[in-house]
Amino acid sequence: MSRAYFITGTDTGVGKTSVAVALLQAAVKRGLSTAAVKPVAAGCELTREGLRNEDALFLQQACTVALTYEQINLFALQPAIAPHFAAAREGLRLDAKGLATHCQTVLDLKADLTVIEGAGGWRVPLNDSETFADIAKRLKVPVILVVDIKLGCLNHALLSAEAIRADGLELAGWVANQASGVDECHDEMVADLEHRLACPLLGNLPHSLNQDALAAHLDLDVLEML
Repeated sequence: MSRAYFITGTDTGVGKTSVAVALLQAAVKRGLSTAAVKPVAAGCELTREGLRNEDALFLQQACTVALTYEQINLFALQPAIAPHFAAAREGLRLDAKGLATHCQTVLDLKADLTVIEGAGGWRVPLNDSETFADIAKRLKVPVILVVDIKLGCLNHALLSAEAIRADGLELAGWVANQASGVDECHDEMVADLEHRLACPLLGNLPHSLNQDALAAHLDLDVLEML
């Protein structure tokens, strides 16, 4: 059975890509096929092949389905700023319908697990009237929330979960990450969010662990991945 999840976070820099890659790696270890999409990426670097985003390349490496870079990252934007600002500087306009249609072409490949990574948090703008949430809403896929466990994350996580559910989407689970380092109240905050978020904790990831080792800290059984 094919499964797809939209990966969002409580903020930018919380480790969405690390979690997305770890999910793909965990699936591969179970013998499952994998695919990924990061439809919009800012902060891309110019290479011989064109503009490339480091996170999108990491996702590509974790896919067992052969995907071109452009299939994974449709809009590669050079300025390392909010995506809709970066697009405007390059004379482009992002829209949820077009981006969702692109994502759907990858979903149609029917990998056992496909992850779609957003940018920043749930309400990051695409244009004057739409946000990245509108892509997930069009695709009607469940959401995984990545939370960087640090001071302020309780409010960010609860507001994000509230917004996801208000948009009519399932919050399939969340991941506790330590992208900012180890907080002295880490255990208390994880326990508090386990209670308040009312959805499965997929993993409690250690700080500064090698990317290839993160998969072992994720529980795909929670997602009922065979």
